[in-house]
Amino acid sequence: MYQSFYGFKEMPFNITPDPKFLYLSPTHQDALQHLKFGVQQKKGFIVLIGEVGCGKTTLCRRFLSELDPARYDTALILNPRITETQMLKAILTDLGETKLARSQADLVSQMNRVLLERIDRGRDIVLIIDEAQNLKFEVLEQIRLLSNLETDKQKLLQIVLMGQTELKAILARDELRQLRQRILVHYELHKLSLTDVTHYIHHRLALAGSQGTPTFTKWALRQIHRGSGGIPRMVNSLCDKALLSAFVRESDEVTFWDVRRALKDVKELTE
Repeated sequence: MYQSFYGFKEMPFNITPDPKFLYLSPTHQDALQHLKFGVQQKKGFIVLIGEVGCGKTTLCRRFLSELDPARYDTALILNPRITETQMLKAILTDLGETKLARSQADLVSQMNRVLLERIDRGRDIVLIIDEAQNLKFEVLEQIRLLSNLETDKQKLLQIVLMGQTELKAILARDELRQLRQRILVHYELHKLSLTDVTHYIHHRLALAGSQGTPTFTKWALRQIHRGSGGIPRMVNSLCDKALLSAFVRESDEVTFWDVRRALKDVKELTE
């Protein structure tokens, strides 16, 4: 409703994980560098943890877009509520394999063969599993076994586990100590500060085509930071609703009261 009123080329605060709109706050920049370092140095296991809505999936897509396709083959698992066999098939399918073995043991053998062939061709293989906190213990154990696939010089598979804060508690379980010992790169995303939220909002407005309007008052920005808890997805939701409130008033300025109405709407939707 407000897109044409404010002259946006596209909506600035959609909650879909569009890498174009990724704002690299200091914590997101650090996380991206950890991912790159882990993969480039062939560390084997990398874990990225963050609250719901903190931008893990968007960061993941940015990371994938920066991997050189001439060197890296990638597999991305977005739905981890699967069995060990389903996971092996999903990885091989994502790597472009069409003829899959049937049994779990044969799939592991096929995986080893495929990875060795690609390593011999100078390829590096990266597996990313999003929402990893939903993985069953048996699947996590299968992932650990996959991490054992190696040559004399390197691991055949670089594995990135991305998940919510519950993943930290899961990995701390005693029965997963063997997996935990293999994690050589670990990073936890922090919430955005007030300064980060301010830059985040201005960043998204500019990318959407803002020509200087609308503006957010200082108190509006503080209220957004407080109400969102520094979580980017919540910032998007509050900004979207606050812009709608300002549009209804036909104002080029988003105020504290617009954000307060937005917070009330969000609270009603979540109750």
